Amino acid sequence: MLKSKKLLITFIIALLVAAMPCMNAFASTLVWSDEFNGTSLSGSNWVYETGGGGWGNNELECYTNRTQNVSVSGGYLNITALKESYGGMNYTSGRIKTQGLHDWTYGTIDARIKIPTGQGLWPAFWMLGSNIGSVGWPQCGEMDIAEHVNTNTYNNGTMHWYNNGQADYGLTSGTLDFGQFHDYQIQWDTNAIKWYVDGTLYCTGNIQNNINGTDAFHKPFFILFNLAVGGNWPGAPNGSTVFPATMQVDYVRVYQ
Repeated sequence: MLKSKKLLITFIIALLVAAMPCMNAFASTLVWSDEFNGTSLSGSNWVYETGGGGWGNNELECYTNRTQNVSVSGGYLNITALKESYGGMNYTSGRIKTQGLHDWTYGTIDARIKIPTGQGLWPAFWMLGSNIGSVGWPQCGEMDIAEHVNTNTYNNGTMHWYNNGQADYGLTSGTLDFGQFHDYQIQWDTNAIKWYVDGTLYCTGNIQNNINGTDAFHKPFFILFNLAVGGNWPGAPNGSTVFPATMQVDYVRVYQ
């Protein structure tokens, strides 16, 4: 009877371990995070990108460093798009990055985000290769962890790189309720980049042995958050789009 009980306990423990989220097995140590618990954006973690000009995508906003567009309060980072004339554009918003302050090669990159929806809105949580200044895009590589346009019911997980021209690979998540916060994550190692929403794997990109020119993904990357308005992908806002529109980030964490 005692032996049977021990076997039963061992079996239950094995089931529990198997049921744990993938992140726990992959990510051993928290190496960096921003919990957004203060009252202003941390200058030791983030720098602003500002200005208009379309950002290579014919976007319609002017990014600013004003608290109207980027603020920290109530435990959240708030990136807010406004309909207003500013800097020669008809909309304003925010775009921040860790470039020059923090970057990483491999790990679990994780954020809990509430994403706004509406025609012409394009919020994103993403990463760029830190060598973008010297090699340009897409040679530097790009990983889009949470990217959403318009009123789509799903998240886009995508990678972009250079392989004798621009190369792209990605898939979409299952249906999500964007009125709620969700956990957006990649698990990135020498073999693959894996995309998760709320612990569910929905996309895997193979980078093993630099296959198909994916050597960019074995170098350091930095993190960005932004909320674009308009652009080639979503198109322009219309009368149904509600402003202000706010992207809220509860936390961002990096494990290695």
